[in-house]
Amino acid sequence: MSVEGFFSGLALVCSLAVTSLAGGDGWLTSLEAAKTEASKRQVPILVDFSGSDWCGWCIKLDKEVFSKEEFKAYAKTDLVLLLVDFPRTSKLPEDIKKQNDLLAEKFDVQGFPTVLLLNAQGKEMARTGYMPGGAEAYVKHVKSLVGKK
Repeated sequence: MSVEGFFSGLALVCSLAVTSLAGGDGWLTSLEAAKTEASKRQVPILVDFSGSDWCGWCIKLDKEVFSKEEFKAYAKTDLVLLLVDFPRTSKLPEDIKKQNDLLAEKFDVQGFPTVLLLNAQGKEMARTGYMPGGAEAYVKHVKSLVGKK
């Protein structure tokens, strides 16, 4: 195997691992699907604007919060999860890339991670980002943001 082939393979494995962390466990990638589900379940949408394979704070948020059982259990019953990703090493389908660009513009996303809470119609209720303290603290924080609206 050539050196180029080795590094191409390594990049692919790394991008798949990061994508599976950020995009797995019930995370949707379509705003319309998220709005439909939120309307049906009568819960808000948590939108994670992420650079899942390059943004250190995004990776930290996923590792410390989104991948933990405390967050997953809360989200399963009380949120619809939407990943709006801007990866550098993996390629998104063109329709998702276009949607993500439009959403970042619509919600004036200036940095990553940006986490929004939207109602079922897609209207912004609150905005946050990374917070230290782990999943339990983040769930309390999200609950306080949802409770204010």
